[in-house]
Amino acid sequence: MMQWSNKRGSMVSGSNFRPGLASLWIILQWYLVVEGSLVSSGHLVNDLSSSSSTSTFLNKLLSNGDNQGKTPSDPCYDSLGKARRCITDFVNAAFAKEVSASSTCGQPPSRYCQTSYNSLGQIVRNCFVCDGQNPKRSHPPHYLTDLNNPHNLTCWQSEPFSDSEHNVTLTLSLGKRYELTYISLQFCSTPRPDSMAIYKSSDNGRTWTPFQYYSSNCKAVYGRPHRLQITKANEQEALCTDAHLTNNNVDFSPRMSASSGRIAFSTLEGRPSAFDIDNSPVLQDWVTATDIKIVLNRVKTLESEEKYPLVSDAPSSSPTVTAAQQQQAGDDFNTLGANETTNEAGIMSYSGLVSTPQHLNAKLKESYYYALSDFAVGGRCKCNGHASKCMYDRTGKLACDCKHNTAGTDCEKCKPFHYDHPWGRATTKDAHECVACNCNMHSRRCQFSMELYKLSGRKSGGVCMNCRHNTAGRYCHYCKEGFYRDASKPITHRKVCTECDCHPIGALGKTCNQTSGQCACKEGVIGLTCNQCAKGYQQSRSPIAPCIKIPRTSMLDMNGIQSTDGGAPQDEKCGPCEVMSRRVNQKKYCKRDFVVQAQLLSRDTQGDWVRFTVNVISIYKRGMGKIVKGDQYIYLHQSDYGCKCPKVRLGQQYLIMGRYPDTSTEVGRTLPDHKTSMVIDNHSTVIDWKDEWARRLRKFHKRERKGRCKKTAVVNEDGADGDEEDDE
Repeated sequence: MMQWSNKRGSMVSGSNFRPGLASLWIILQWYLVVEGSLVSSGHLVNDLSSSSSTSTFLNKLLSNGDNQGKTPSDPCYDSLGKARRCITDFVNAAFAKEVSASSTCGQPPSRYCQTSYNSLGQIVRNCFVCDGQNPKRSHPPHYLTDLNNPHNLTCWQSEPFSDSEHNVTLTLSLGKRYELTYISLQFCSTPRPDSMAIYKSSDNGRTWTPFQYYSSNCKAVYGRPHRLQITKANEQEALCTDAHLTNNNVDFSPRMSASSGRIAFSTLEGRPSAFDIDNSPVLQDWVTATDIKIVLNRVKTLESEEKYPLVSDAPSSSPTVTAAQQQQAGDDFNTLGANETTNEAGIMSYSGLVSTPQHLNAKLKESYYYALSDFAVGGRCKCNGHASKCMYDRTGKLACDCKHNTAGTDCEKCKPFHYDHPWGRATTKDAHECVACNCNMHSRRCQFSMELYKLSGRKSGGVCMNCRHNTAGRYCHYCKEGFYRDASKPITHRKVCTECDCHPIGALGKTCNQTSGQCACKEGVIGLTCNQCAKGYQQSRSPIAPCIKIPRTSMLDMNGIQSTDGGAPQDEKCGPCEVMSRRVNQKKYCKRDFVVQAQLLSRDTQGDWVRFTVNVISIYKRGMGKIVKGDQYIYLHQSDYGCKCPKVRLGQQYLIMGRYPDTSTEVGRTLPDHKTSMVIDNHSTVIDWKDEWARRLRKFHKRERKGRCKKTAVVNEDGADGDEEDDE
């Protein structure tokens, strides 16, 4: 069969693939698309004008850039190890592949005849026998894709048939997806078909898409317009042409008889986006195929062009011969009075002149058959720019040797755990390398979120799944509920999260502060895990209130001496607690040193003071202090705390308007450690927080910055705060 190259295997490297000049233009188109070359068609013709320039051009064309410098060990990465687009070798994807034919001669043996014109313009027939049991006379389908020897052509051949409009189908499975450049059919001393169609499948033969039509009458045979103009709107549409019937063939072959030649279909020829295929998903899909099907619809014979047309219903001799009939070839084959001979291969043949319509109608139907010597499919193993070679896996299936952290038969997806960026086809500008998710070594699974990827400015879209080691979050970057971060260990450490271990009775719940590990304690309970009673409290048997106040009649004073109040009632010892107004106004705001929104977390004792650990949520006034958001301390004197003035509960959020310690007003009291510590007393405003106050407090703060507080007259808080309405 006619063949372009020395086929050494199904994966022929680019340097070994040597096409003839007949289809060089087709390969060049693909080369220009892949390599980005700007060689014009005029330059190509000049380059091919001599054999020496042709050899140089082919070496450059098929070297895949190896002559431009030293080839790196892995073409998918540059010398610095950075990912870049890589492509597989250009090969004949059909070589050694099995072809399924709907009709093959030789079962049983049959006679066929080849016709041609002699020097006098007369039709000459040479007849032979096809016998599937005789290797020298058989024409099986595997001859279409075997190793070619131009001096000893091997041809597949269909059974002879009586009607010129007879369908024969050839089906080729490539084994995986390829990006095709051309499909070439070399006919073997027989006429090219009058009508034929090429189909492709991208799903291993489940569905078929028209690829190209050939016919002398496109409208009548296929219902397609003749040589339709291709635009970007219809780039994925099959064309119909009669170019295969002219001497000026698409493969630029020399002038040849109409009874032989090659039909070559270029998948990208005339497609507007062919030179920017990386940015054209339509054309990427158009050139992708797993299977090719050739449907030969109608024979074009020399006889059909004569003044004596073939009559479809004319009688003809049987195309089947027996072994006994082959021995009597003179009786069977020489019915036209021709001279019969037998060649060295034992194939019977004769030549004779046909001159009458009767002879044509009776005998010329033996020349109705199809014969091809070569079925070639040029292209590259489809790896989407993420592999430089295809290999057979353990199951014997062909697959890409994927790089750039990609996976799949065609490198069509990111490999597991590399979903931080979306998968993309590699281009000359961006290799679209898949990136591993950042899970701080606490997860082995993740998924991609396009919404998060866009929100991050297209930097990260990975979401970790099933975080281990008691971590949680998109990146497994914080401790889950019931655990807190061990600051002495890195976030990637397996034991970075420590269990809160909050006391089941003394704590308000199982959660603790993510930074300090402090559990939220019930009233009268202290400790990191809420496991002990505070000073002035004693343990009870109630799980609801595990620590209760010690009765005052048995309390000792600060010097360890029994109280001398004689058991006076609490109200007599405490005196009246000022009833603070629930209103929040500018005057009250101005008279306080600090104003914050805070949640009480826990408490303990520091000398004469009860120290509350609070979480400062918002700061509306700092004064001279250095208040920051987060965990802070607020002090309340034990005498005020014992009198529940102000009355507070752990876990509750409050608006706290207090002051800093002042020696002039703290007579008989030991001050806290820091003069800028926040202090509350029976004159402070401590009321349950309401969200509607946030806007009002911001307005007060803005007025303070404008000097409003300095202009506010100093009045008795009892006479002003309690009655004045909000001046908002």
